[in-house]
Amino acid sequence: MSESSGPHTISLPQAFKLTSCGVDLPGCKTKLHNPDKDGVGEICFWGRHVFMGYLNMAEKTEEALDTDGWLHSGDLGKRDQQGFLFITGRIKELIITAGGENIPPVLIEDAVKDAVPLISNAMLIGDKRKFLSMLLTVKVHLDADRRAEVTAVLLPPLSFCRRLGSNATRVSEISGGHDRAVNAAIQEGVDRVNQRAASNAQRIQKWTVLGRDFSITSGELGPTMKLKRPSVLKMYKEEIEEFYKEVATPRTPVDPLPPQ
Repeated sequence: MSESSGPHTISLPQAFKLTSCGVDLPGCKTKLHNPDKDGVGEICFWGRHVFMGYLNMAEKTEEALDTDGWLHSGDLGKRDQQGFLFITGRIKELIITAGGENIPPVLIEDAVKDAVPLISNAMLIGDKRKFLSMLLTVKVHLDADRRAEVTAVLLPPLSFCRRLGSNATRVSEISGGHDRAVNAAIQEGVDRVNQRAASNAQRIQKWTVLGRDFSITSGELGPTMKLKRPSVLKMYKEEIEEFYKEVATPRTPVDPLPPQ
C-alpha cells in the first residue's frame, strides 16, 4: 500500500503456507476489524511503517486511520491458528445476498477457474439476490495488448475440449450451452467448487458461458486486468436477469371446461 513504507508480513522457506501473505514481522501488528462468524474482517495494519496521514487532507486521513493509528486497508481477510494471514477479497466487492450472507466473490471465482482450465474469466453474481449465479468466459486468442479478440479458442483449452470428445474450435460453439460435452465438464467443475462451499448460500446455482472473453477495450477489465464489476453488471444485464427470471406457476382457470 502507498500508505505504508515497507513490508508488513513475511513468508520464510521454513515457515510458509500457499496462498497466504505470511505472518507479521517483528514490530508490526495486524487486526481484523468487525469480523464475521467465519473470522473474515477488514485487514488493519499498525507499526512504524504506517504513514501519519495525508498532507492537508484531514477527512481522508480519518477514513484511512482510526484514533489508535490502525490503517484500514479495505481488504478482507482472515488468520489461521498459526497467525498466517489470508486475503479473501475487497470490501467494495463483497456480495450481500437477499438472505443477508456476506460472500467474498474472488475466492469462488478463482476456484472455478482452477477447476475448469477452459475458463478465462468468472464473475459471481448475487448481491441482493436469492441465490448465486456466475458469468463465465472461455480463453481466446487476443492481440499483444489484449485489445482485439479472435474468436478461436486457445490451444491448451482446445486439447481440453478434445479430451471431452468435443470438436469445438470457436467460442460460438461453446457459449450458451451449445456444446453438451463442454457444458457437462463445466458443471462438474462447478459442482466440485460447490462441495467445498461454507454454506448453501455460497453455492453457484446457475451459470452461463458468454460469447466473448472480457477485455480492456470492450470495457469489462481495467488497465491492471481487474474486473470492472459495475460495468459488467450493466453490459450483461439481460443474461443476469435471465438467471433470476421467475417461472410462472400454472393456475387452474376460473372456468376450466370449454364452452358448450
